[in-house]
Amino acid sequence: MFGPLAVAQAFAPVLAANGGGALVDIHSGLSWLATPSAYPSTKSAFWSLTNGLRLELAAQNIQVVGAHLAFTDTPLIAELDVPKADPRDMVAVIYDGLEAGDLEVICDDISRDVKQKLSGPLEALYPQLADN
Repeated sequence: MFGPLAVAQAFAPVLAANGGGALVDIHSGLSWLATPSAYPSTKSAFWSLTNGLRLELAAQNIQVVGAHLAFTDTPLIAELDVPKADPRDMVAVIYDGLEAGDLEVICDDISRDVKQKLSGPLEALYPQLADN
């Protein structure tokens, strides 16, 4: 989380001096979920940071976009045996969101499904809780 904050702090003055611009933070669909590891917690903190930066930088005409995506074919998840989205497709979706002025871009079906379930009962996200 400190890396993206440092990037925002470095580039925001440059963008503001040039009349504004955009920062895109790449989030995971795990930004909204909990698992028995620290990874989703760091993604959730990053999501919160993005939301705060959006508010802080709006007056400087800087659009801060949070892009949520699940499994994308990158070296980070090369070894996972799961269906993966093409990074070029994800970039195209993000650019479309930027052009539309979106504050948040939900890039793929997995992320859309998770986001939709957030407004439902907790058991929709965590079926194992239904038995308790």
